[in-house]
Amino acid sequence: MTSTRTDPIVIAGAGHVGLIAAIAIGQNFENVISLGVVPEGNDKRTTALMVPAIKFLEQIGLWESIEPHAAPITKMRIIDGTNRLIRSPAVTFEASEIDEPAFGYNIPNVTLTSVLDAALKDSTVKHVAASASHYHPTENAIAVEASDGSMYSANIVIAADGRSSLAREAAKISARTWSYNQTAIVLSFSHKRDHHDISTEFHTEHGPFTQVPLPGKRSSLVWVTTPAHAAELLELTRDQLAMRVEERMQSMLGAVTIDIDPQSWPLSGLVPTSFARNRVFLAGESAHVFPPIGAQGLNLGVRDVETLLETLPNDGTDLGASSVISRYNRKRSPDIIARTGAVDALNRSLLSDFLPVQMVRSGGLELLRAFSPLRGFVMREGLRPGSGFRFSRKHAATDH
Repeated sequence: MTSTRTDPIVIAGAGHVGLIAAIAIGQNFENVISLGVVPEGNDKRTTALMVPAIKFLEQIGLWESIEPHAAPITKMRIIDGTNRLIRSPAVTFEASEIDEPAFGYNIPNVTLTSVLDAALKDSTVKHVAASASHYHPTENAIAVEASDGSMYSANIVIAADGRSSLAREAAKISARTWSYNQTAIVLSFSHKRDHHDISTEFHTEHGPFTQVPLPGKRSSLVWVTTPAHAAELLELTRDQLAMRVEERMQSMLGAVTIDIDPQSWPLSGLVPTSFARNRVFLAGESAHVFPPIGAQGLNLGVRDVETLLETLPNDGTDLGASSVISRYNRKRSPDIIARTGAVDALNRSLLSDFLPVQMVRSGGLELLRAFSPLRGFVMREGLRPGSGFRFSRKHAATDH
């Protein structure tokens, strides 16, 4: 027997962005419904959330439960791990240079899911553990049919339903997609030496090899390489893999023990032609997919949710009005397109054997290493778009 009821806002998807959206929007609007199955605790990855995202989680009352399981990232180091003719200098970014205690925190995905799931259960949001299976947009509403047979009439849908978003498709928003000849191996390991809250990214010929601190003498690893090499690494025993990790890290953390078996993820990219249309607002991977470089993925998703809260009127205006749609598009386009382009360009520059490309990358890193104002600008921009420019203008005004 199907049930029908009217709900002004439907959040499609119960991954991290969907859960954060449901909790945050549920604190500001009545009759919010969350549709989706919360992932089981078998995701062995971790997520580095930067300070602006942490501040948003504080605002919506989530950070206190997450912090005990998180490790701060106070320094970020880039090291050229290639054997190429032109090698880049090592560059270290320190959060203290921009008056921050840390750039962000690294959190196990299982912890993040568990805290978000508990917070959703404690909220006023109605959660339905079924995925949306069909959308029928009309001029004034969207009929949403769930996989359990229930039907909902939504004023708007927030599509946090992933890269193959049904809601995006129903809104007639097309997306450009591409794939990389790369696979990310993800695992966690313990090590003999202290990481001192430093994350190190080795740039290799096949992609970045990134160690990120976890609490204690433990770290997570994202090792981007070719699909063939990834397959070979997955065949190794834990001890053999530990040797490879230690070798690649030049033993900087001493002997390594693999704590959590590796998982692999093929790399791809996606950017839609629009970020809102026909009463559907895109958030998370329905709006942007790119390689795991510079910890941008979930941080960008949190900014999607923040922007939704800034954009959706709470004065009784139609949430799906064309003016609201336009405003969200205008606010999200520059950030998402710039981040996607920058990550794609950096990733491709790592893979390129073309000497001029290597020279440009090496020259850029040397500038960052030697010129602290530029380094500060890049760090601020990395945390929040536009903050580097605002800081520069503020200082210029102070200097006069």
